[in-house]
Amino acid sequence: MGNTRSSGGPSTAQQAAKFLGVSALAGAVMAGLALPAVGALGLAAKGTVEEFDGIPANLKTPPLSQRTTILDAKGGEIAKVYSRDRTIVKLKDVSPYMQQAIVAIEDARFYQHGAVDLKGVLRAVNTNAQDGGVSQGASTLTQQYVKNVFVEEAGDDKDKVAEATRQSIGRKIKELKYAIKVEKELGKKRILENYLNITFFGQQAYGIEAASQRYFSKSAKDLKLEQAALLAGLVQSPSRYDPINAPKTAKERRDTVLRRMAQVKDITPAQAAEAQKKPLGLKVSMPRSGCITAVQGAGFFCDYVRETLLNDPTFGKTAEARAKRWTQGGLTIRTTLDPQAQESVQKSIKNHVYQSDPVATAVTLVEPGTGKVLGMGQSRPYGFGQNETQINLSADKSMGGSNYGFQVGSTFKPITAAAAIEQGKKPYQRYSSPYRMKYPSPVTTCKGTWSNDEGATVENENEKEVGPYGMKDATAKSVNTYFVQLISDIGVCPVTQMADKMGVKRADGQEHNQVPSLTLGSEGFSPLTMANAYATFANRGIYCSPVFIESITGPGGKALKVPQSKCSRAMSTKTADTINTLLRGVVEDGTGKQAGLQSRPSAGKTGTTDERRAAWFVGYTPNMAGAVWVGGAGAKGVKMENITIGGVHHDKVYGADTPGPIWKDAMSGALDGKPAPNFVNVSIKDPNQRKPHDDKKPGRDHKPGRDRGDDKGDNGGQENPWPDISLPPDVISGGNGNGGNGNGNGGWHWPQ
Repeated sequence: MGNTRSSGGPSTAQQAAKFLGVSALAGAVMAGLALPAVGALGLAAKGTVEEFDGIPANLKTPPLSQRTTILDAKGGEIAKVYSRDRTIVKLKDVSPYMQQAIVAIEDARFYQHGAVDLKGVLRAVNTNAQDGGVSQGASTLTQQYVKNVFVEEAGDDKDKVAEATRQSIGRKIKELKYAIKVEKELGKKRILENYLNITFFGQQAYGIEAASQRYFSKSAKDLKLEQAALLAGLVQSPSRYDPINAPKTAKERRDTVLRRMAQVKDITPAQAAEAQKKPLGLKVSMPRSGCITAVQGAGFFCDYVRETLLNDPTFGKTAEARAKRWTQGGLTIRTTLDPQAQESVQKSIKNHVYQSDPVATAVTLVEPGTGKVLGMGQSRPYGFGQNETQINLSADKSMGGSNYGFQVGSTFKPITAAAAIEQGKKPYQRYSSPYRMKYPSPVTTCKGTWSNDEGATVENENEKEVGPYGMKDATAKSVNTYFVQLISDIGVCPVTQMADKMGVKRADGQEHNQVPSLTLGSEGFSPLTMANAYATFANRGIYCSPVFIESITGPGGKALKVPQSKCSRAMSTKTADTINTLLRGVVEDGTGKQAGLQSRPSAGKTGTTDERRAAWFVGYTPNMAGAVWVGGAGAKGVKMENITIGGVHHDKVYGADTPGPIWKDAMSGALDGKPAPNFVNVSIKDPNQRKPHDDKKPGRDHKPGRDRGDDKGDNGGQENPWPDISLPPDVISGGNGNGGNGNGNGGWHWPQ
């Protein structure tokens, strides 16, 4: 026990011996270099020489992780994101004081020795032996740089970081051999440059440029003497010498660096003394990273960009490769976000729905023909506090959205109409459209048939909505029974196929249900999906997949490949023009009248779901489409009756009275100053239509027989007066008609 100090720790001799053991590695290195070495050290290191020779000579240096900057379409900054805040700079862009300070305090003989400093090793052995501990290291700047490369390569993996910093013989051997190679290949200036860019300076700042900005809000090239000394002192222990949390200790360390700079004659004693008198002079810029810092409420747009880089194969074949690219950063991402449109979206949201309201709203704007997403916002901001969320209410589940999306109600009906017209139905197709009816059965689907075995019924919003109706009025009034008859007539499969062509995929990623209620918006979709689908109508039948990124510049200014919008024809031009004509009627004199734009042609459709748990307005002009959803953001939703939203009380929420005005204001601001093109209108009137006198009252409607003046005329009362209308079974015929000229006495009774 004689080798133990009174404190219970190792003796001075033990400490010295321990460090001598490590120092033997220097002998091994020098043996490999054919440099003079102390014989005893060389012999002691015999076993390590073989290990040393077996290490690959080339050091693989991973690209340094840097901050990524996300810009809008005009070049304005949206946000900076990073796993490590770093901006790489050239040595010429670093203050000479900083270069001198880091060399003076960390490796004063940097320019005189090779990869290993034998004098430094011996000095450290002697000093540590005298101190009874390991108070002084022998690593050169080159060795420190190599160790930092290992740490950088480990990333955020705690086990790998621990291995990269573990005080082991094996790691030291590897570090020394790589240091030799680095010295030979890079030279002193490049090593110093790399060291200053890779080193951690505390407070989430990696590299000298980020550190200079963090502590002094200035570029590294502008650092003064006392500022450079402070930053150089941080390297040994960024937490211990943190000037923000430990200013007294930090100043003592800074002054130590200044004295050392004077000792090695980088500065005069007078300069050191003058600098020591100065306060720390901090001007701190706190770290601001991630989409939570995005301007103009664009946090969720920013997050969608991140999800794109992590999910799109354009940025790497595997999830691991894409994640590595995002983590390494150093990207400048120019997006499709239109600052005018985004500002308008946010202003409209704030005017109509409060952050603290029991329901939320989400708004997305898209450019027809390009797929560019121009604006995206919601009333619940990006964040972690009360009435904040990280769920992008405008996106699908796979891209950070809600689990199931939101039922879209009647905004799905135009998709059914488009499918029907593509199947040969005329825009003046009429159906009986009673107030209430059973779902027709059976109905063809992509997988066979659907049968109404349970006798399910459907009804219209208003008891006064009783047909017969043609497609124009049924669309304008959003008549449920009309569209149920329409989808039952053509089958479910053409409708789901049309939805797929228009990019209308369920938010949860599942396949469409093959049921007639699909036409009533029974499935969950995202606002982005609906905005982009209606952009297909605006683009006269051509669907373009949504895109968020215009271009990306990687480290060194290299342009990277980005995803491109894929466009394909979803329907004929005539069909799209017909839908546009129908939906213009919705905002001109239908359910969406409150949402119609005053200064330009517009079209759109309202939607409200069962129990009013979601309300929608999706609309467009020829050059912009937008979707607005209002509802409960949770799984159960909120029944929007007797509710106050944005300070306005509603007995019942409709698509027209809440989402409609939000859409109108958002679109008006986004389109201000932009061209106002017209739609191509088509005729949707039945050229052969015969107007009945009164189709609801019994005993008053008479139909002449077809064979006028003939003794064998048709029975007027039994003939269907409108042969193009499908009559439900509960319509009762009137009495028989007379012969001769065929004047009928009977009529048709329509159930109320």
